Amino acid sequence: MDLNIKALAVVGAVLMGACLLLVGIANLIFPSYGVAFLDLMASLYPGYHGPDGFGSVIVGTLYAAVDGAVCGAILAWLYNLVAGRATPHRGATGVQQPGVAGD
Repeated sequence: MDLNIKALAVVGAVLMGACLLLVGIANLIFPSYGVAFLDLMASLYPGYHGPDGFGSVIVGTLYAAVDGAVCGAILAWLYNLVAGRATPHRGATGVQQPGVAGD
């Protein structure tokens, strides 16, 4: 079974973006919340300076969404690459095809 690369990229983008957005908004409401996480993200994403205001939260969210999309796509691609080599290919009848990896 292959993973859909585009779908996993979208899921990664939504999850990472939403995570940083929610923690960033919570930090604007409760200034001591998530400071370590936001500082870590600031050290990873150039142009994002941590909990400085709503504009900074939006910039960090965009960086996190792009990062999540790239990581999700790479993860799906690597999974498909490894899973394709680890399992023998079988035809429609379920019989292993001659001359295909796994003989």
